[in-house]
Amino acid sequence: MKDGFEVTPYKVSGDIDYDELVDRFGTKKIDGALIERFARHGPVHAMLRRGVFYSHRDLDWILDEHEKGNGFTLYTGRGPSGPIHIGHTMPWMFAKYLQDTFKAKMWFQLTDDEKFMFYDHLTLEDTKKWGYENALDIIALGFDPKLTNIFLDTEYIKTMYPTAVRAAKKINFSTIRAVFGFDNSNNIGSIFFTSIQTVPCFLESMLQDRNVPCLIPCGIDQDPHFRVTRDIAEGLGFYKPALVHAKLMPSLAGSEKMSTSTNLNDTIFMTDDEDTARKKVMNAFTGGRVSVEEQRRMGGEPDICSIYQYNLYHFEPDDSKLAQLRSDCKSGSIMCGECKGQLFEKIWTFLRKHQDEREKAKDRIEDFFIRD
Repeated sequence: MKDGFEVTPYKVSGDIDYDELVDRFGTKKIDGALIERFARHGPVHAMLRRGVFYSHRDLDWILDEHEKGNGFTLYTGRGPSGPIHIGHTMPWMFAKYLQDTFKAKMWFQLTDDEKFMFYDHLTLEDTKKWGYENALDIIALGFDPKLTNIFLDTEYIKTMYPTAVRAAKKINFSTIRAVFGFDNSNNIGSIFFTSIQTVPCFLESMLQDRNVPCLIPCGIDQDPHFRVTRDIAEGLGFYKPALVHAKLMPSLAGSEKMSTSTNLNDTIFMTDDEDTARKKVMNAFTGGRVSVEEQRRMGGEPDICSIYQYNLYHFEPDDSKLAQLRSDCKSGSIMCGECKGQLFEKIWTFLRKHQDEREKAKDRIEDFFIRD
């Protein structure tokens, strides 16, 4: 672990310094000028205004291409190994904002092959099942079926495999080992997988038989895959994909990212019922003091509080209300119990609507899926 934290597509640990991560990965911060360019096309998403999406590769070029009338396509994905939690939906909700604002087509990859190769406890049938379950959560967020293609790798492999093979020939094992930390214990499927994950960047170009710019909204932990892709893209005859990176939504424990593989009481899943979600929120870590009296006197610490972070990242779209919440916390005029209760109401409103849409998605899934 370098500098006290580690961030790879397969492991995130420690207290992440996001500024250091920009330097380490060689990305660029999203600045005010870039946000102003987004404002020309419509309202700026709260995650962009607040620096939740904070880093990029060639995002300015994507806007250049759009403004020239060339357009761009979107690509993101999900490794189907279990149920969807709120943290997973962050880049997808941002992708929907991009689709709505720029009328961009979305390619959504479900990597059932990857999760089978990386997790000993999952069969290929398991990952396929989770792929279809996860797709319901994707559809429930409101993507346009006319502009959205969802696919499982194992069901779209005939289309993808020739380009994956061409990509694989250009990637050395030494590169994969250096980027991902793989060693001789990794199976050969996991070593090959980046070649598969490369292909959706180019699917729209392959379909249209011309180069189409591609933008990937993702957590910054996924950037290493696409550094490899960018290195080989032009040699394959395609544009380098652009990326826009999100910070990782923390767990309710106030540290690490929200996860399906650690303490499940610190993670809110999209299918949690009302009582389960309430218990998780009410037991969350806060930046409060040891007593009510001390909190009123000294105030809370919103920067380390998971409740405040959930409002910042996701659940309070009004900047003035968020600023007031921060002020009230620091002044000691709001107690943690009240703040938790307010957040729970927002979360449950979100989950209840999502679960209704998820049920409806069962009848619409074929409107989105593509197969060979």
